[in-house]
Amino acid sequence: MRAYLLLMAVAFGVTLLATFLVRKLAVKYRIYPKSIRARDVHAKPTPRIGGVAMFLGFVVSLLIAAPIGWFDVVFSDPLPIIAIAVSALIITVIGFLDDIYDLDWTIKLAGQFIAAAVLAWNGVQIVSLPIFGITVGSFGVSFVVTVFLAVLIMNAVNFIDGLDGLVAGVVLIGTVVFFIYSYLLAQQISPTNYFNLASMLSAIVIGMCLGFLPHNWHVAKIFMGDGGALLLGLLMTTSALTVTGQIDPASLNRNDLVPAILPLILPISILVLPLLDFALAVIRRLLAGKSPFAADRLHLHHRLQDFGHSHMGSVLVFYFWSISVSVSCLMLFLTDLVWVILFAVISISASFTYTVWPAVMKSRRKKVTVNV
Repeated sequence: MRAYLLLMAVAFGVTLLATFLVRKLAVKYRIYPKSIRARDVHAKPTPRIGGVAMFLGFVVSLLIAAPIGWFDVVFSDPLPIIAIAVSALIITVIGFLDDIYDLDWTIKLAGQFIAAAVLAWNGVQIVSLPIFGITVGSFGVSFVVTVFLAVLIMNAVNFIDGLDGLVAGVVLIGTVVFFIYSYLLAQQISPTNYFNLASMLSAIVIGMCLGFLPHNWHVAKIFMGDGGALLLGLLMTTSALTVTGQIDPASLNRNDLVPAILPLILPISILVLPLLDFALAVIRRLLAGKSPFAADRLHLHHRLQDFGHSHMGSVLVFYFWSISVSVSCLMLFLTDLVWVILFAVISISASFTYTVWPAVMKSRRKKVTVNV
């Protein structure tokens, strides 16, 4: 655990400092939009190239991890690490250019597919489901499924990047849960060596999010932009994919399938609200005859504010739902089903109550006004 905590600290420190420097440079050289868009919720032009700083935190953490003996087993095959770094660079550059020049959506989408393809082509892909050791199929099938999942999750994360602290907080919550899962699973499978690529990447992402949040907390001094949101989505997907590729279901001690299928369930469960927002946005825009990636002010976080939530209240709605769903899934691996159901019922009820509370209070105020 000490090695992972070290990586978290390195990613935190580098990202915290790099974000400060990037913000200062962006303000000095006016590298930010000169006007406020209709869908924006901030009051003044703000730099949105924080993804560059997050990428620096990621790269420096990898370079620090490489010579540490604890991670020898992870770096014994350097090809996946190189592929992940190259994919991260591609997606950061595409996101940076979009944050500066507002690229056409087709160019941005093409860049996402290229980054995902680099991962899949170099072996970072779904090797098995893994249910009873059944393989997904041929290399081509695994390649296509991997690329599709990576692009889907990247866009789901990017689509909710509209409020201060929203993406960094949601990804932080989800990645902490996934880190706990991957670490405990490694202990179960290999009691003498807990080090694996999935846990290492998760530890780095946790540090990146913690380092960026102080600058992005309401009122934000800098945004991560597409470069940061797409990068986080890519790394979340990569962590899950590396688990499916490295874990042999036959070696699991438990008789059920939960440990085997959790690598695929967790990222989706963590991003249940972003994925819902993404699906609704695509359908809404296609029905209106627009590009599925055309920006608007009808995302879930915008609707929550229209519903009566404050800026931070809307962010907390996403936090609460992310905790409820992701921790419930993790508990499937840790405890009996009855405790999972009990926690899920309590946490989801609390999240739902907090979500609809503004409407309840508004209804009560109307009744008081009518009675008066």
